[in-house]
Order: sequence, then C-alpha cells, then structure tokens
Amino acid sequence: MVSQARLAGCTWRSLLAGSALTCAISAGDPYGNMVLRGSYLSLDFSTAAAIFLFFAFTLFVNTGLGLIDPRLRLSPQELMVVYLMATIACSIATMGLTEYLLPILSGAVYYASPENEWALLIHPYIPSWMVPQDLEAVKYFYEGAPRGYGIPWAVWLPPLLAWLPLLLAVYFAMICLMVILRRQWVERERLAFPLVQAPLAMIGGPDHGWLNPFFRSPLTWAGFAIPFALGSLRALHNYYNFIPTVQLETSIPLFRNTTFLQLALSFPMLGFSYFVNLDIAFAIWFFNILARLQEGLFGVLGISSSEQLYYAGSFPILAHQGMGAFIVLVAIGLWVARPHLAQVWRRAWQGAPQVDDSDEILSYRTAVFGLLGANLLIGGWLWLAGMAWWVAPLYLGAMFLLFTAITRVVAEGGIAAARAPLIASDFVSSSLGSSVLGPHTLTALGFTYVWAADIRTYMMAACANGLKLAEELVPGRRRALFGVMGLAVLLSMVSSIWAVLHMSYAYGGINLNGWFFGSQGGPVYPFNYIGGELNNPDGPDWIGWISTFAGGGVMGGLMLARQRFLWWPLHPLGFAVSTISMTNYISFSVFLAWAIKALILKYGGPSLFMRARPFFLGLIIGQFTCAGVWLVIDHFTGMTDNNIYWV
Repeated sequence: MVSQARLAGCTWRSLLAGSALTCAISAGDPYGNMVLRGSYLSLDFSTAAAIFLFFAFTLFVNTGLGLIDPRLRLSPQELMVVYLMATIACSIATMGLTEYLLPILSGAVYYASPENEWALLIHPYIPSWMVPQDLEAVKYFYEGAPRGYGIPWAVWLPPLLAWLPLLLAVYFAMICLMVILRRQWVERERLAFPLVQAPLAMIGGPDHGWLNPFFRSPLTWAGFAIPFALGSLRALHNYYNFIPTVQLETSIPLFRNTTFLQLALSFPMLGFSYFVNLDIAFAIWFFNILARLQEGLFGVLGISSSEQLYYAGSFPILAHQGMGAFIVLVAIGLWVARPHLAQVWRRAWQGAPQVDDSDEILSYRTAVFGLLGANLLIGGWLWLAGMAWWVAPLYLGAMFLLFTAITRVVAEGGIAAARAPLIASDFVSSSLGSSVLGPHTLTALGFTYVWAADIRTYMMAACANGLKLAEELVPGRRRALFGVMGLAVLLSMVSSIWAVLHMSYAYGGINLNGWFFGSQGGPVYPFNYIGGELNNPDGPDWIGWISTFAGGGVMGGLMLARQRFLWWPLHPLGFAVSTISMTNYISFSVFLAWAIKALILKYGGPSLFMRARPFFLGLIIGQFTCAGVWLVIDHFTGMTDNNIYWV
C-alpha cells in the first residue's frame, strides 16, 4: 500500500530537493540584495526566486533525470512539494522576516543618540530578553567585526530563542486560518489564484514524455525572450554604458504635481493579470485612476492630515479609507462564508462525521483550536513584552484582518506587489490615541514592525497558493504537507539568520543595504514611531475614523451592488487596493493585460485564450530568470547595484 505521505509527494527526493532550494533562497537572496545589491527576488508575493530556481530545476535537473531513466524523474506531486518549500523560503528569507528582525533588534541601541533621546524615551521599556545586550557585538554587527571575531552566537541566541515561539505561533496561526478558509476560497468561490499558474505549467502532467509540453511551445520561449532580452540590455548597460537600455516606466504629473499617474510595464504583472477575471482587472486600473484623482483634488484643495503613518504612503486619509475597505472586504467575506464556517465549527467542536476534512493538511479541530491557542500565545508574548492586555486583542484582530485581506487580494486579483494600506500598529494608536496606550504598549507595538509592518510577502499568502497547488495535484489526503511547511519554515529561518549575521559581521551592515541597515530605513522606523507617539501624545484621530467609515461604506455599497445587480461592472476588489501606493505602479500592466485578454476572448474565444497562455507565462518566467541569471553573473564579476527586476 502506498503511504499517504508518498501520495502527497513527500518523498526523500522531493524533501531533499525542496530543502536545497529553500536553503539556496534563504542564504542566497540576502546575499543578492545585501552584498551585490542587485535584483530583489524575494520581495513580493510573486516569489521570483522560487520561480527562477524551480524553472531551472524542472527544465534541466528533472528533465535530465528523466532522460537517464524515466523512473528517476520527480512526479508532479513531488515537484509541488519542491515548489511549496521554495515559496515559503521567499516569504521568510528577506522582507518577510529576517532582514527586519536582526536590524530592528539591534537598531534601538545602535541608532540611539542625544538628539532622538531613545535612551530616555524607549530603552527603559524594552525588556532585556528581547534584544542583544552586548553593545560591542551590536556595533560590529553594523560596522563590521575585526578579523577572526566570527558570529557572537552567545549574544544573539538568547533574544532569537525568545522570539522563536512568537514567530512560530504567528506562522502556525496563518496556516490554521488558511486551512479554515481553503475550501471556501478554492472550491466554493473558485478564486483564480493567478500566481500558481506558472508553477502548474512547469510541473505539467504525469505522462508528458521526456520534456514537458509547456517547454516545447514556441509561445513559451517567445514570451520568455522579450523580458530576458530587455533585462539583459539593462544589465549590460551597467557594465558598458555605451550599450543602450530600455526605459519601461514614466509618470504623468497631475493637479499641479500633487500626485502622478505611473506608467510602468511589468512583464510579470502583465503575465499574472492575464489570468485575472476581466471585471477584476478592469476595476484595479479604473479605481487606481480615481484614487489618483482623489489625491490630486485633496492636494489642490488643501485637504490633508498631519498624522504620521509608516508604510502607508503620503496621504493618511486615503490610508484610513483603504483600511475601511479592507475591514468590509473581510467582514462580508466571512459573512458569505458562514455556512462553511459553521461546518468547520461543528466538525471541530462536535466531531460531526458528515463534515469531511480528510483532504485538509490539518483537521478542522486542530486548525480551529490551534488558531485560538496560537493567538493566546502571541497575546501572552506581547503582554510580556509590555503591551496592555486589553490592547492585544485589538492588535491581533487588526493584524490577522490585514493578513487575510491581502491574501484574498493576491489569490483573487493576482496582485503580486502589494502591502497593507495601514499597518496594524498604526491602526491601534490612531484609533485609540497614543495618550491612553502608554510607553510600554507603544514600545511593544513598535517591535511588531519585525513581522507586521512592511508586509510585501508573508507566510499566509505562500500557504494559500500552496494549498491551491495541492488541490490541483494531490488527490485525497494531504496531511503530510503540514510537515513539509514546518520543515521549510525552520530551514529558512536558520539559513537566512545565519546568512545575514555572517554578512553583517564580515562586511558591516551599514556597508550593505541602506534600507535594511541605514539610519533612514527599516531599523529606525519602529523607534521613530515610538518616539513620535511618546513626544506627541494625542487622542483618537477623528479624521482617520471618518475616512475609515467612508471607505468601509463605499466598499459595502460596491459589494452589495456586486451581489444584487448582475450588470454591475465595478468589482469591489479594485477599490480595496486603490489606495495602496504600489497599485499605481502595476496598474498600467494590469490595463494592458485586461485589454489584450478582452480582445482575445472577443475575437478568438476561450480556445485562443488557452492557446495564448504559454506566452504570458513565458513573460513571467523570462523576467525572473533574467534577474536570477544576472545575479549569478554579478557574483562572479563583482558587479554591484545591477538591479534589473521591476515589478
């Protein structure tokens, strides 16, 4: 009898290959954006590093194994496991965790000065167990260590081990939440999941001969060649300035330069958006134009807010408006899902035999009570870190609401580059007012920037896409995949933490990436937030509350119209993401994909749409492969600042 783990693709071969890709991404991508300062391949939900390495693995390694002996070739289920582990690595290695965790833990001490008075305002409220205590080790972390110094593990291990339960609880809660929502999103609502189309095509079917038909298609390589050629021109221009390059972005200033409309061609975004429903793609670029008009009118009329928000763009009013839209998006989504959620609860609480959860990676009982238990652990950790007990539920509610909303946006809208319109810590301090929170709570809120501030990629989105892949490729029981995810998380955390510590002590963090180590970047944002709130205590921001209710009201009206009127053309998802700054960057590519797909469906029908798929998938893979290949070349040539990846 074949074991359930083997049916799910969890074999020693897939785990070995997945572990290799996980470690390569976790250690290699920090090297690429820290030392080489080249293309970011783990920056967004597109998981560029995973697609690049998986492309190389499926085309060369797996095909080569099949030529030697067809029995050596990995099955589609095994390839799914390899890709799943690689995507999880992308969600942890850089922007998702490590490159914020280490600099933030040490930044409070290193960047403290008489001018910012952090030593008086913030340091007394930071528990000693949360941060490294050796000032010399912190200095060498930023400035480089003497020869033979090595990594001071005795300094770093205590705070890292103290943070480990929190981070694992956050990731486990994300997995539990996706297990609870998977059937609703995948089977009942049939969300498109555009970001899994490229790996699905590369995986192919079980019996496709020595080479996957996707790699035989001329359209695949035609799409591949365009971004690869243009990206290579851009890379070569950095080597030899007489080689011309192609600029694929510009902007149009509007309303006396108070705002601008970005026109940027992103080949991956063009490819992803080809698989998005037409009404969603239309709404994304349409509402982006309306948001820019709103910004311009506010700028011309002098309507503004003095509130300081981080990771939220330059218009606080629009950030609160987007937060209101996100709240309603999740709330109505849960309301629509209530029959499914009731079944989940009955299975978890009563063990209802008529509700089958055998095809989930966790039982519903484990997922429901695991989610509750993980939140209790996270809340307890935050309380030990100084957060008032009554603030923790509000913060956790806002945090998981944002994670759920962005994951929904990625799964349904194919938006590979996005972040929250308003981060959870700003939502709490803006809604309640800093004067009632106190320094202990504000300090704890500041440290949540480690995992819940610049959330351009995270575990929950990777899990959602992974579960969609499993739905397509793994029939029946999938419980073994939870262990695969856990292995990928641990390998990625260990590899990426070692890589960042090694590079920091070898080169000096301030000589690496200015955003992650500089005095104007990620290490100081949490403490500027804490210091600003402590120096300027205030009450609730009523303009923010009004904007939140306004955004929620518009979103509610759009969702109601969508449900009541079949002819209604405006999908509410477009409004929800319109206030996110990166939407302005991707909207032109979404517009092109919408126009091309509309013409294809009108004049060629579904058959032409399917025949054209390899070309658009080739655009995605070609861009990411170009960026990855030139990172490898830059390593051997010593070239730095050769960033050719634009999304």
